[in-house]
Amino acid sequence: MDERYVVRFDEIGMADIPQVGGKNASLGEMVRTLGSEGVRVPDGFATTSAAYRAFVRSNGLEPAIRAALDRYHSGDATLRVTGEAIRELFLAGEFPDQIAETIRTFYAALSKGAGGGPLSVAVRSSATAEDLPDASFAGQQETFLNVSGERELLDACRRCYASLFTDRAISYREVKEFDHLDVALSIGVQRMVRSDVGGSGVMFSIDTETGFPGAAVISATWGLGETVVQGTVNPDKYLVFKPLLDDPTCSPIIEKTMGPKERKMIYAEGGSARTRMVDTKVRERESFVLKDEEIVQLGRWAALVEAHYGHPMDMEWAKDGVTGELFMVQARPETVQSRKSGTRFTIHRLTETGTVLVSGAAIGDSIASAPACVIRNPADIESFQDGAILVTEMTDPDWVPIMMRAAGIVTDHGGPTSHAAIISRELGVPAVVGTGNATDAIRNGQTITLSCAEGDQGHVYDGTLAFEAEEVDLGSLPKTRTAVMVNIASPAAAFQWWRLPADGVGLARMEFIINNLIAVHPMALVHPERVTDENDRRRIAELTRGYRDPKEYFVQSLALGIAKLTAPYYPNPVIVRLSDFKTNEYAHLVGGSAFEHLEENPMLGFRGASRYYDERYREGFALECQALKRVREHIGFTNVIVMVPFCRTPAEADRVLAVMAENGLVRGENGLQVYMMCEIPSNVILGEVFAAMFDGFSIGSNDLTQLVLGVDRDSEELAALFDERDEAVERMISEAIHKAHAAGIKIGICGQAPSNYPDFAAFLVSEGIDSISLNPDSFLKTVGRIAEAEKRVEAVRPVVPARV
Repeated sequence: MDERYVVRFDEIGMADIPQVGGKNASLGEMVRTLGSEGVRVPDGFATTSAAYRAFVRSNGLEPAIRAALDRYHSGDATLRVTGEAIRELFLAGEFPDQIAETIRTFYAALSKGAGGGPLSVAVRSSATAEDLPDASFAGQQETFLNVSGERELLDACRRCYASLFTDRAISYREVKEFDHLDVALSIGVQRMVRSDVGGSGVMFSIDTETGFPGAAVISATWGLGETVVQGTVNPDKYLVFKPLLDDPTCSPIIEKTMGPKERKMIYAEGGSARTRMVDTKVRERESFVLKDEEIVQLGRWAALVEAHYGHPMDMEWAKDGVTGELFMVQARPETVQSRKSGTRFTIHRLTETGTVLVSGAAIGDSIASAPACVIRNPADIESFQDGAILVTEMTDPDWVPIMMRAAGIVTDHGGPTSHAAIISRELGVPAVVGTGNATDAIRNGQTITLSCAEGDQGHVYDGTLAFEAEEVDLGSLPKTRTAVMVNIASPAAAFQWWRLPADGVGLARMEFIINNLIAVHPMALVHPERVTDENDRRRIAELTRGYRDPKEYFVQSLALGIAKLTAPYYPNPVIVRLSDFKTNEYAHLVGGSAFEHLEENPMLGFRGASRYYDERYREGFALECQALKRVREHIGFTNVIVMVPFCRTPAEADRVLAVMAENGLVRGENGLQVYMMCEIPSNVILGEVFAAMFDGFSIGSNDLTQLVLGVDRDSEELAALFDERDEAVERMISEAIHKAHAAGIKIGICGQAPSNYPDFAAFLVSEGIDSISLNPDSFLKTVGRIAEAEKRVEAVRPVVPARV
């Protein structure tokens, strides 16, 4: 590129970062190469680094900037005084005539292309050291929105130059060891998308918390997207599973979480302010910003942009509320998760429990304990104590200098893609954002423990809780012929453990999703009129707000929960067990007391298969089937296998399969496999009969041991007698394995026993079991035991490769 002062976006690309910075180079790259793929980018132009250096030179700024920085480095001036002094130098400067006239000419051309008249534009800063693979510099410089007219445009350009020396930008470059005067600034002038009457947000092509590469994460709010970047609102969150995006029959949305979105930023009318904040309407708070087809379209764009650049990307998008069109307005490299090792990671665990003070989105996966430093007003930033946990309403980029000195961060507002969250990840500082009331619930000086190691929900506990950290190297794990799978209950946990080289999920407990994500008894949604408790009725109304049919709340929540749990293991099998609550557990769900009766022994009562065809629960079971059908046929996870628990007789199996078929889950149709939990002595004794009705067995060692030995597994008094290694239990397991194989079906086991007892794992291998499913935290140590057992067995006789 020659030494021009201004260039159109369609004239530049990633090779021009030294001239136009990472942000503008990326916009030009997308305009030139991805427009044909359907990725829309608003028109615009960029000033070059040559224009910036000409501005500095013509105004004689360099000696004064160096002098100010020297005073800062020697300790004679604070960061605040230094930044303010340098910014004043830029604001007092004047553009050389040639540069000012060129900017006016390009602006006029842009306005003419949009229909004439003064065009509203976004004026964005793009530093030449910005958006690099090893440093995001996100939010270090300023953006000015709804700028209209030549005078306003030149003023905004001057302010962009000044923002190269905000306190946060100076501090960040110091940490990254960039020479301040080696960095230049390009200005991007881009046609404003009418997202003030539409919506906007942030998108990543990788899961920002776990690094799972298969998901695109989208945050969305009403109005201009600065509120998401700044963390002033708690936005909607959507997850899209990228590997299924190329299948037109799939709608691979695996999470839709509605944020409160209490306020939005819109254009200001009149006066000097270009934007203003207003309260959102009730309808907006109770609605998703994006339709499903728009979520999928953004997911496709994320995948296209990532594929073009060859690495995960951090993007901003906007929806024009007038035309309904979506636009990509920024794209830069993701600089945190993409740099982490795929085989080495650290697992943090709390080893004791405490009182939860607040909860919010977890940023990072570590734990920190320290005194809280509650700061409400930015003017009090300098009162922060090094090593404390910062508690504040929101952490905008001006807070970066103290974020770097914090042990952890807790905020009232903001989502997982806010600027504060991005910087927390880059600094490696754990944070819990969007708690709603942390500044009220936590006292200044109070010792707290911040935990981001419990999935995507982070918690802040009162006091100091003990925790441990374990360094793991997956590259050292041996290969096994026996399929080694994982037991997963929580969708968030599935993402947390995606790096494990598991052969799939051997047990996904549906009741965990119902209990934690849905909270309502399904029959209370089918027959809300039967719920008489006023608190339950009020809670159901809150949870189902925004749904035309309360039953859809259950179906969608369960379907998305299963989908998110399934995604990290696709296309390996994921075995989802139908709900297996006991009556006392169902009764604890919201509205549950109206539909559950008291049983003397719920463990042996109305549970598992017996519920699914019974009129007392049949309509609730229909919702479970609808959710599973949606996961397989609408979202696209055909690797989901359905498993029936606690099926007492072949006649009961017939009735359950018939009810499933009535609700669209026909064994063998669309590749559907149906497994049965082998956990009752009758399942083993009549193994050949059950094997003709199902595609596979999974041994439930807890219930099988309980029923073979006649020992209540929950009894502390009989705990010493409860042992899966008892000869009677092992004979049952051996018989089940042999009968399954004789019938030509697969059989595995899901339980803690192989992890707890190396000899039990060896027994299972010697019997030729096809798969062993383990809890994630015991996966690593047990894989080695299984490999050792296989070697011992192979020394005696050849081992037939396991079926998966």
